[in-house]
Amino acid sequence: MKELIKKIKDSIPLSKEAEEYLFSISNERTVPKGSVLIRQGRPVDMVFFVTDGCLRSFFIDRHGKEHTLHFAIRNNWISDYIAIHSNESATLTVECLTESSIIEFDTEKIYGMLTMFPELEPFQRANLERLFISLQKRIINQLHLSAAERYDLFLEEYPDVEQHIPNYHIASYLGITQESLSRIRANKSRT
Repeated sequence: MKELIKKIKDSIPLSKEAEEYLFSISNERTVPKGSVLIRQGRPVDMVFFVTDGCLRSFFIDRHGKEHTLHFAIRNNWISDYIAIHSNESATLTVECLTESSIIEFDTEKIYGMLTMFPELEPFQRANLERLFISLQKRIINQLHLSAAERYDLFLEEYPDVEQHIPNYHIASYLGITQESLSRIRANKSRT
């Protein structure tokens, strides 16, 4: 939790009362690899901050195929924000790809906190804007970059993650088959 408090304080002034409240509504825990924190089709009432490890959000289409939307590594937030803000069941599943240390927050309490401590509003807005920008860039890149270029961006954005997660998750994130990912890697190793 100290890392999160430091991250907040690096961007905005934080009162002692707000800091104490954040501690009171948070739950730090270590989650085993393979744990599912949010399941598609179920209610969503938690938001997670990753202090160590790697989580991913994905959805399963009507044909049973998985599509990875987002990886969350150290100092990243993850949840199903569509479900939270639309008051709907989860469209995504969030799972731990490695043993992970997380801080979990009840969504009602964390969003209620913004009313109690308005100084946190810019921090929360900036987080959501960063997430929106990241996802918008991802959509644009998916539409106009080659698979090899998307893979290069993945390696830049998620350094050191590749060795900890299965290839099919990376391929799913890139929107390609595992075979295509293998060809891209083989071509890169030849150059």
